[in-house]
Amino acid sequence: MTKDKGIAGVATGDRRPRAGWVWRAGAILLSAFLAGCQQNPLKVTRSPCPAAAIPTHVGSLTRFDPPQSRDADAIDFTAQLVDFQSTCNEGAEVLVTEVRFRVTALRRERPGRGLPARQEVLPIFVSLVQGGNVLVAKQLTSVRLDWADGQLRTSTEGLVRADIARAATTPPPEIVARLTRERKASDPDALVDPMSDPLVRAAVRAASFEVLVGFQLDDASLAYNIVR
Repeated sequence: MTKDKGIAGVATGDRRPRAGWVWRAGAILLSAFLAGCQQNPLKVTRSPCPAAAIPTHVGSLTRFDPPQSRDADAIDFTAQLVDFQSTCNEGAEVLVTEVRFRVTALRRERPGRGLPARQEVLPIFVSLVQGGNVLVAKQLTSVRLDWADGQLRTSTEGLVRADIARAATTPPPEIVARLTRERKASDPDALVDPMSDPLVRAAVRAASFEVLVGFQLDDASLAYNIVR
């Protein structure tokens, strides 16, 4: 795990039916002003909270019986990550972000087997990504699905919590000064967006974090999701 400017990851214990994880990272509220007016409609504000998302191809899971088959008739059950919602409570020094989701599942009745009571534990990963492409840390956890006797559908809930230190992803002071400097219409760079500078973009990108949640898939399951 990378530790830089206070970034660290801490895993929680397994608490059914939620999958929990705590991240400590940081961000800064940045504003970019164009020239002229104090109430500029083109003012850009960056949220200090990390974005939260389900990466492509890992929001669903399909299990087969037998496992090596990929025939539709061999599908045992399917599961989906749904109702993905994040909230952020901003403190002066610490931001608390919670990402909640549900896992819904549908099983098939197989000839001669009926629908007995059943339990499945599904692997879930939670990753902290910096700048869109740098994996800071990754944690594996799980959610448990329970089907009652005769039940086709079931669901459970998951929770990811992120405790964020604002200072951890603060860009260098000179970058903050360029982004927040108010300019007059007479200034030579009045119409120049600071984000057009590659150095500024890189600094802001490095100050951006994402919390990514998905099923931990093996190669065969990932390939199935990609091609289906």
